[in-house]
Amino acid sequence: MTHRLLGLGLLAVVLALLPLGLPNNFYLDMAILAGLNAIVCVGLNLLVGFAGQVSLGHAGFFGIGAYATAVLVSTHKWPALLALAAGALLSAVIAFAVARPILRLKGHYLAMATLGIGIIISIVLRTETRITGGPDGMIVDPLNVFGFEVYGERVWYWVVAGLLLVTVWLALNLIDSPVGRALRALHGSEVAAETLGVDTARFKAMVFVLSAVFASVAGSLFAHYAGLITPAKADFLKSVELVTMVVFGGMASTFGAVVGAAILTVLPQLLTVFQDYQHMMLGLILMLTMVFMPKGLLPTLAGLVQARTSLGGRR
Repeated sequence: MTHRLLGLGLLAVVLALLPLGLPNNFYLDMAILAGLNAIVCVGLNLLVGFAGQVSLGHAGFFGIGAYATAVLVSTHKWPALLALAAGALLSAVIAFAVARPILRLKGHYLAMATLGIGIIISIVLRTETRITGGPDGMIVDPLNVFGFEVYGERVWYWVVAGLLLVTVWLALNLIDSPVGRALRALHGSEVAAETLGVDTARFKAMVFVLSAVFASVAGSLFAHYAGLITPAKADFLKSVELVTMVVFGGMASTFGAVVGAAILTVLPQLLTVFQDYQHMMLGLILMLTMVFMPKGLLPTLAGLVQARTSLGGRR
């Protein structure tokens, strides 16, 4: 628990000091997008890393949040916070409705089922042109909270950074609770967890819904920040990108999910020469991570530091 509090404090310091080292709004924009991806990945890591359940359709919930906000705020003139809550509720309802049947599956069957859910959501967003604008997307009004309009990269950075800290804090508290211990138990062995009295179906459904809500909230904020949302943000490749971030940073590591999201959001901008091969590069990164760093980047580095410290102490 102490290490996690220290990690949360270090994350807060990094987020507070980061704007001082960013020379212009382009880098602030990258930091904002990385923060939004990190919010999704923290929730997805609870499902994949701690509960051991695969999801290849989480971009769909990101899209639900984004489009719920776009439609309710821009078309029906709802207050932004109410629209964000409505999008989160809709994502939660859909996630709960599909969680029980699909989470009975295991392995590649589960992966295919979640992939199907994401594809269905993406198809609906593309074809319901009267509501969503179709492939061209929708223009979204700026975020307005109690008469204050959130405008400019620097203000948006603090909004996203604050929400990321809250998300990480919630995830850490969940992990240290009896619910977190139940999730780790079913990840280790679902049969053993059931033998010990853990209602695995209920806990899997709960964490699936929670991760969907995190993705929906991030999607709503992205819609306001970007000012334009298209179905591409809810497609299969976006889901693969999110899973790659979690695996690369370190499954069952909340801070690893943040690091993975940050690196893989910024990396494509630094390697613009490979822009046409972005998804091939993501696949290569995922493959190399599984081969050489099966625990992910952050847990591997932490293990190396710990081993070197232990070796130094013996000397």
